[in-house]
Amino acid sequence: MRKLLAVLLALVVPATVLPGRPAAAAPASVGQVAARASVWHVVAPGETMPSIARDSGLSAADIGRWNQIVAPYPVHVDETLRLTPPAVPLPAWRTRIEPVTPAMVNWNPALHCPVPPAALRRVWVSYIDLQGAYHDGSIIVHRDVAVRVQNIFLTLFRWRYRVMAMAPTSVNMPDAPNMAIVTAGYSCRPVGGTDVWSEHAFGTAIDINPLQNPMLRGGSVSPAGGSYYLDRSRYLIGMIHPEGAGRAFTENGYFWGGQWRSVKDYMHFSLTNR
Repeated sequence: MRKLLAVLLALVVPATVLPGRPAAAAPASVGQVAARASVWHVVAPGETMPSIARDSGLSAADIGRWNQIVAPYPVHVDETLRLTPPAVPLPAWRTRIEPVTPAMVNWNPALHCPVPPAALRRVWVSYIDLQGAYHDGSIIVHRDVAVRVQNIFLTLFRWRYRVMAMAPTSVNMPDAPNMAIVTAGYSCRPVGGTDVWSEHAFGTAIDINPLQNPMLRGGSVSPAGGSYYLDRSRYLIGMIHPEGAGRAFTENGYFWGGQWRSVKDYMHFSLTNR
């Protein structure tokens, strides 16, 4: 986990210098110099493509082209924009829905899980990882929300929101230290510390980028390493904010655990607000 966190910190303030850019005609500010040395920019409230281009010493047309965004170049809070030319363009988003077998969810009748595998669906969606690479990932949810989940991840992809990892991790993130950092849906388990079924056990909850959007309960932070992201006034790759990527969920009928009072579960979205 320490090695993984070090990689994430490097992504926050990357050091790749833009090649072939002419020197500025006038002295640049410290902020402009830092921006020009960045590979990525995470959109914060109030920013526009023209303002990002100005602060980066680039043109809106270049940033738009590198991110496959067409004029008038709309941007969204929590979007991660590439500030250098990509090696290859992103492929088109794709998706499919398939039935779930008992083996896919390690089904055990003795656990008396509230939803059988027949009521679940495996939703495949394209996503962009923290390094800007394209993947096909899957998430298991209740069949009644499968199409809604497709819509959510299509929106996230269009907004160039980054997802750390999705199943199958053997393909998408072979060095993942544990599943606690993976974006996922269904899990036959109770709410921590109780005997009440979690909304994940019904396939109606999603945890997205748990490391960048940890749960804070009292003084406990989960998953380990998530403390770095507890300052929610920052806008870092993979973080979710209510005015940003969170809207992809809330505008599709989900409630956000980041708005709870006694517990802050920034990764958690559910249909019942539980």
